Amino acid sequence: MSVPARAVPAPRRRFEHKLWKHILLFVLTLATTTVAGAGHYRSFLSDFGRQAIEMGALDLLIRGFWYSGTLLLILGAHEMGHYSYCRRYNIDATLPYFLPFLFFTGTLGAVIRIREAFPTRTVLFDIGVAGPIAGFMVVVPALFVGLSLSTVTLDPPGSDALLSLGEPLLFQWGAQLVFGRLPEGHTINMHPMVFASWFGMLATALNLLPFGQLDGGHITYATLGRWATPISLLTVAGAIAMTFVSTSWLFFTILMVLMLLVLGPRHPRVVYEYEPLGRGRVVVAAVALLMLVLCFTPAPIEPYELISTPQIQSVSR
Repeated sequence: MSVPARAVPAPRRRFEHKLWKHILLFVLTLATTTVAGAGHYRSFLSDFGRQAIEMGALDLLIRGFWYSGTLLLILGAHEMGHYSYCRRYNIDATLPYFLPFLFFTGTLGAVIRIREAFPTRTVLFDIGVAGPIAGFMVVVPALFVGLSLSTVTLDPPGSDALLSLGEPLLFQWGAQLVFGRLPEGHTINMHPMVFASWFGMLATALNLLPFGQLDGGHITYATLGRWATPISLLTVAGAIAMTFVSTSWLFFTILMVLMLLVLGPRHPRVVYEYEPLGRGRVVVAAVALLMLVLCFTPAPIEPYELISTPQIQSVSR
């Protein structure tokens, strides 16, 4: 009896992309972030609801590009930092997938998929750290441009619609440089570029947490080897504790716990485990830790009436 030979599929080409998926997701994310940006620009013009808005819907939508363009540039720089180093080291990876979201931020961020194991700790480190550094290099100038377009105004009247955004150190220092010490009873009415920069800082801080296969987990494993596992577990424990400080940590903490259960606590090993990392990259790891400190805030988003001290505000409508 003869059995027909099973067709063997052709091997997938390296760096092969289904461009239509990446383009479609980018266009959808551009749309959702622009709509969100129009809302943030409307809030900015209204001066916390004090001013009537006479601008038409189309004009507001066009102004939404202040936010969407800035944010997608930050997220794109981050992911292309990873991707460019994947190309440099010939590690097969996809182009960025942008993730649209219908509320508030307009996006859940962006990701790339790396489709093979890392050969050495050096390669793992360089690819892991390149994204946060590239994104941070866009966040800083965008923050200062946005602050220059922002205004100082009276504290907003109490309202269930108001949200207070936590102030990372980078924002605090930037606001001090641009505005100096704010008068009592005043706050910053953020231009949408500032909110995009704030979201970029939040994304940078979360990605740099030393957990699992986040960028910070890659950096920790490449730098500290076996110590990455207990540090990763401590990070999850810290995130759980942070949910008692701010409920805005709840979603990301649940995501980390699910990653821990599905992927396990150990970072996947590189092919050549014992290659030394080098002193220069240890210095870069310290720079990444400094970026985490500058971008981190313990209470990212809180209802305004629960905050007793002035912080940066945004109206959620």
